[in-house]
Order: sequence, then C-alpha cells, then structure tokens
Amino acid sequence: MFASFIITFREVLEAALVVVIVLAYLKRTGQTRYYKNVWTGISTGVLLSILLAFFFNMVYGGLAGRTEEIFEGATMLVAAGLLTWMILWMAMQKNIAGKLETEIDRRIGEGHALGISALVATAVLREGVEMVIFMQAARFAGSADLLGAVSGAALATSLGYLLFMGSRRIRVKTFFQVTSIILVLFAAGLVSHGIHEFEEAGILPSIVKPLYDITWFLSKEGPLGGILNALFGYTGRPSLMEMSGYTAYLLLILVFLSQIRRLQTGKAGVPGCAKTLKG
Repeated sequence: MFASFIITFREVLEAALVVVIVLAYLKRTGQTRYYKNVWTGISTGVLLSILLAFFFNMVYGGLAGRTEEIFEGATMLVAAGLLTWMILWMAMQKNIAGKLETEIDRRIGEGHALGISALVATAVLREGVEMVIFMQAARFAGSADLLGAVSGAALATSLGYLLFMGSRRIRVKTFFQVTSIILVLFAAGLVSHGIHEFEEAGILPSIVKPLYDITWFLSKEGPLGGILNALFGYTGRPSLMEMSGYTAYLLLILVFLSQIRRLQTGKAGVPGCAKTLKG
C-alpha cells in the first residue's frame, strides 16, 4: 500500500504543481478566460493516461510463461530508469515556475490559446505515463494497492488545491526530498526484481544463488519482510546478480546526486515553484 501511495502522490503532485502554476499565473495576469483551456488540457491528459493503462493491461493479459517473465522484468527496469530520470531531473531544476510562465506568455502572445491546453495536457500525460508504468512495475513486484494509489492521488490533489487557494504554506521541497529518498530505494528494488525475472527467463545468469540466506531471520513471506520486499525489493535469498544490481544502482544514483549538488549554485526548482505560488 505504501509504495502505491508514494507513487501516485508524487506523480499527481508533480502534475498538480504544473496546473497550479498555470492557473495562478493566469489569475495574476488577469487572463482567467484561459482557464477553460487548462481544464481541457487536464481532461485530455487524464483520458490518454487511462487509455494507455487499458492498452498496457490488454497487452500483458495475453502473455504467459517465459515471455511474461521477460515483459515483467523489462517493465521493472524501464520503471527504474524513469524513476531515476525523474529524481535527477527534479534535482537539477531551479526555476520551473519561471519557465512555465514564459512559455504561457509566448503561446498567448502568438494567439495560440490551444497551446495552453497542449502544455497542460502534455504535463499531465507525462506524469500519467510514468504512473502507469510505475504502478504496473509495482504490481509485478507485489506492492501495488488500489487504496494506497487512490489515497496518494487524493492527498496530492488536495495539496495542489491548497497551494492554489493560498490558504496554506506547504513546504513542497520537503515532500519531494522525502519521497525522492523512498523512490530511490524503490527503484533499486525494481532493478533487483527485474534482474530476478530475467534470471527466471534464462536471459541473465544468477552466478551464485543464493549469495546468502537469512530467511530464517527475516523472510519476505512474513509481515515485515513482505513490506520491505514490496517497498525496497528485499529478499532473504538473493543471487549475486540481484545483489550486484541493487548495490550498483544505489552507488550510481548517489554519485549522480552528489555531482548535481556540487554543480548547483542556488536552490533547486521546487522552492521556486512554492515561492511563486505563495506570491
């Protein structure tokens, strides 16, 4: 449940921030007549995301045996890659709000009102595509849950509304920092799960299996082990290949994040969004 909650919370909040920035800017500049274009963009993005989820399930439903294992493994690795890109991209942003406002001005100035719809639809669809892939990967890993997904989406939508109304000073940066840490560990687990599926399909060698066995102490079939397995890919009997992939992923993303921090001269983009919204 917690993994599903974090995934939908993070993705819906990112989409909500874009929508809130656009709405707030249109309100501040007295161009509320373009609100309808924002709602059109939201509806289009959500509809396309639902169609993608339906197509994804339709394709997966026709798979079995080794093909199914390969598909699940590939989905998990793709999801891990997208999560990594999302985390690193967010860490590099400095002024998301300013860039969006410039883009809105350009599209309005050129008389392209539908461009605002396209801008919002693209943002919503991007997060929707990521969420579909992440949730499918979580389902393959045994950590998908409808209640958690709905709760995460509802909370993110509520936060977006509060930001737009200006009734709460919400530290958006803190939310993204905490969820980024959780998602890094979740992505590492997806890498491990994906490698496991490829081992089962005979594509990758296990090399040593198991590398160790601590199931007597903490089994993934137990309550705590099950939670750790669903969230972070824990297994008490990993192969050398699984453990190597898990460790290598964590080391690489820590190196990338450290480099980004060193290159940054100011604060990242999310605080800029929050500042703009409060202003």
